[in-house]
Amino acid sequence: MRNRLTKLVFPLFALLLLAPWPIAYAHSYNGGVSGQDAVQIRIAEPSAMPSWHAFGRAIGGVDTPGDLFYINATENPTDIEVILYLTNTNELCHYYSYLILEVGIYSEGDAGEWAKTSIPDIFITLRNGLVRFTVPGYAKYKVTIDDGCFNCFGTVADGSVVAPQFYLTTDQM
Repeated sequence: MRNRLTKLVFPLFALLLLAPWPIAYAHSYNGGVSGQDAVQIRIAEPSAMPSWHAFGRAIGGVDTPGDLFYINATENPTDIEVILYLTNTNELCHYYSYLILEVGIYSEGDAGEWAKTSIPDIFITLRNGLVRFTVPGYAKYKVTIDDGCFNCFGTVADGSVVAPQFYLTTDQM
């Protein structure tokens, strides 16, 4: 009986020890579009990015709105789910009591001009850490920070403040 119990328990125990906890999966669906280049993401140049002046005990807002990412979906016929992440919230929470940034989504017209899309207002904060929205295919988009406010209560030893870091992903629907 003991030998039989050992034969059943040992494989179950080994399976539990070898199983990855937690499990993470990555999934990419191209909606029938061939090739990996159906949607291209490009990071904005540092000179085009938003800026503000934060220092200890400062309450303020975005001084200069700016671009974060450019999305080229001109070869993609399907809708695209876009997720913008604030990747360093664990650092930011040590320097800001709140940080609320208004995310803008603009599409490029035929003449190269940018027009705000009809997507409702989107705000990324220290609390939510990400925003998700859907845009149609066959277009170019830019993701921006249009406005925002903050309360900075501390600085790094050299007097600077940790800046938000963003990450953007897309998934074809």
